[in-house]
Amino acid sequence: MIDLKLLEHLETYLTEARHDKFHRVLSQRTKHFTVATEDVYQLHNTSAVIRSCDVFGIQEVHIVEERNTKRIDREIAMGAQKWVDLKRYHSVKDAIQTLKHQGYQIVATTPHENDSLLADFDVSNKSCFFFGREMSGLSQEVLDEADCFLKIPMVGFTESLNISVSAAIILQHVTTQLKASTIDWQLSENERLEKRLDWCKKTIKSYDEIVERFYQS
Repeated sequence: MIDLKLLEHLETYLTEARHDKFHRVLSQRTKHFTVATEDVYQLHNTSAVIRSCDVFGIQEVHIVEERNTKRIDREIAMGAQKWVDLKRYHSVKDAIQTLKHQGYQIVATTPHENDSLLADFDVSNKSCFFFGREMSGLSQEVLDEADCFLKIPMVGFTESLNISVSAAIILQHVTTQLKASTIDWQLSENERLEKRLDWCKKTIKSYDEIVERFYQS
């Protein structure tokens, strides 16, 4: 349970602009959609995907590092990793099992299947969009476990887009459609309180000392 009195006390250390920003951003956050990257080799690609998730209101990002284990590029993500929740896995199997247990359908983004074009995607389903390696794309394991496939229409000679570009295009489209719908897509009240406390912790200098003084008073 969130200690509301502590939260209210901590928020007095925020500027009015930062306080308002937290509330405004949280009102646009969602877990109805989430994103997973599978063994992305180029560090800046994963970082750019995280940044797109923050921009389009996706609260959680799932990173599978079965072969490639790398730290997030802070410069490319530009602080987005501070506001987006990162979930890391050492195997695709664990990631998919966890996501399906949470009620997500697995959406494999690939230019090589025609299951659903982006314009026809049904946003009513709770979905995790999987993006694969730069050269080889998604693994066969993800393709076998996918509930559906999603394709961005392309009319040029090039057969695929950089994954960070693909993620931005897909997220911009599906979140716009989602927010125009009647679906209950926003974070729950408790989830918002948890993030307010988490963001205070990541923002306020001497956070631990302030909390200690609060409980001693």
